[in-house]
Amino acid sequence: MIGFEPVPEPVDFQDRGRAPGTAWLAAHPDARRPRDYWTPFRGALASGFRDLCAYSAMFEPVGTVDHFVSWHEDRSRAYDWENYRYCSGWINASKQKALSADLIDPFEIGDGWFEILLPSLQLRVSDTIPDEFRKRAEYTLKRLHLRDDERVLRQRQEWCRMYQSGELTLDALKKKAPLIAMAIEEQDNLGNGPRAG
Repeated sequence: MIGFEPVPEPVDFQDRGRAPGTAWLAAHPDARRPRDYWTPFRGALASGFRDLCAYSAMFEPVGTVDHFVSWHEDRSRAYDWENYRYCSGWINASKQKALSADLIDPFEIGDGWFEILLPSLQLRVSDTIPDEFRKRAEYTLKRLHLRDDERVLRQRQEWCRMYQSGELTLDALKKKAPLIAMAIEEQDNLGNGPRAG
């Protein structure tokens, strides 16, 4: 995970997202799921996240709109632009009914709070994270399967392969998988080979 800045709200979100969504909520107080007025804005959200999944911090060409505070936790946030994060569909599904207070928000992450270990490609919470964030960070890695699930490991392996084969430069890797690029840069700077993970 890496930190992201909040994404500016699209100029037409009020008219095409929030207003009709709020009206729908008022008309359907017992609905089991909210009506989707956010998908038309997925491209703007993706651009704001530099086409990176907010949680895996890797390129995500077909991501979804994640409600950081879920519908089950607070229905009133369903059409709140500030509540949206761009992420991989399977990671979004992994969140399910997790409480936002138990997770670390990509908007609050500081530099270097998470790191990829080489050669294992596992993601871990680094020693630089402030103590008050550690428990939520560890829970987020576990709940969202970010540490070493096969789905994320296969992606990380492919980004590494593309870099090692020369298909990607380090600068390109920084754009597509920044945590992996940081791990490779650190390894190269230390000059002592891959770290065990």
